[in-house]
Amino acid sequence: MSPQQTVRILQNSRVPALGLGTWQLSGRAAEDSVAAALDIGYRHIDTAQIYENEAEVGRGLRAGGTPRESIFLTTKVWMSQVAPDRVRPSVEESLRKLQTEYVDLLLIHWPVKDVPLEATLAELFRLQHEGKTRHVGVSNFPIALLEAALKHGPIFNNQVERHPYLAQTRLTHFCQAHGVLLTAYSPLARGKVSDDPVLTEIGAQYGKTAAQVALRWFLEQDGVAVIPKAAKRAHLEANFNIFDFSLSAEDMTRIAALDRGQRLIHPGWAPAWD
Repeated sequence: MSPQQTVRILQNSRVPALGLGTWQLSGRAAEDSVAAALDIGYRHIDTAQIYENEAEVGRGLRAGGTPRESIFLTTKVWMSQVAPDRVRPSVEESLRKLQTEYVDLLLIHWPVKDVPLEATLAELFRLQHEGKTRHVGVSNFPIALLEAALKHGPIFNNQVERHPYLAQTRLTHFCQAHGVLLTAYSPLARGKVSDDPVLTEIGAQYGKTAAQVALRWFLEQDGVAVIPKAAKRAHLEANFNIFDFSLSAEDMTRIAALDRGQRLIHPGWAPAWD
């Protein structure tokens, strides 16, 4: 039913480069979105404890009917749960909600200054050893903190805000050099890319929208995955319909020139960004 996805291979694991982000999806919308995504061909689903939709995502996974082993599933430990004595019970609760014995990737959602990073990672690596997660990673980590995390074990992934207006070039190159998958959230800059004249002009060459060009931009880069959010089936299908064209070197150069360091996600607890 669907074209062959671009797959990243890292630490002997295959990760579909395009996934479904579920931030701000709740209730039946979250469940239906996940089930529809699987029907379309998505095999990479992302959620988090703080999204408060793990149970709905779990029901969507069941409703979708895709074998669990064919899905790359990510969840994230929230800041209030990173203390060593809280990690395990919070993860076990996530697994119950998701109706699965394991996740493929377990992330520290944000760095927390008051809890030693090595203590949290030690608990995550224990859970990995027990088979409750296949991989351990981080989210919203700048280079300095990612470098610190790598000293304590194999960090599979760093999930960060990234889009054509926030290219995160230094961080991307650091991840690529250290074998860390970089996953981009908010890849469409909260809808801002849709009216971009450069992306629209590029898309016109291929019969694609500006948003599809932005998503394809990620697939053209090594060691990068992208997880756009979508609720409606039409949007899910449009986001998935990016495997039948490629961007030229000139296209990539024009898109690179859109970078203006425009960060959209900057809560009060954010770390010192690169």
